[in-house]
Amino acid sequence: MARTPAASRPAGTSTFSMLGADTVITGNIEATADLHIDGRVDGDIACSSLVQGEDSQITGGIRAETVRVAGLVRGTIAAREVVILKTARIEGDVAYDTLTIEQGARLEGRLSPNGGQTPPAVAQLPKASGEAGLVLAAE
Repeated sequence: MARTPAASRPAGTSTFSMLGADTVITGNIEATADLHIDGRVDGDIACSSLVQGEDSQITGGIRAETVRVAGLVRGTIAAREVVILKTARIEGDVAYDTLTIEQGARLEGRLSPNGGQTPPAVAQLPKASGEAGLVLAAE
């Protein structure tokens, strides 16, 4: 896969990539673009902004400026702004500066306000201990 260095792109050019529902990626994704994922990713994701569709699944760490979660995430999330929609299910820790959680979302992990600092262990998967630090759910 060819990569275009960010330095060779014209200043102010915004890029956007979408992975459709029928897409399955095994491996890490690193992009300067905004990503919209409707498929399945088994690997870590580092990008500018991530939007996850309702039926998508991500198994791995997520690191971005903004993250909007609507599907299943099994792994850590670290972002300045995190929005967890009511259809989201997260099994892992979330580090954030600003956080929005809709009623009905499920989170099994820890919430950590990071004060603008990205934790060094962002891409590590949560320990498989089976313990839940926090579970949010609408009845």
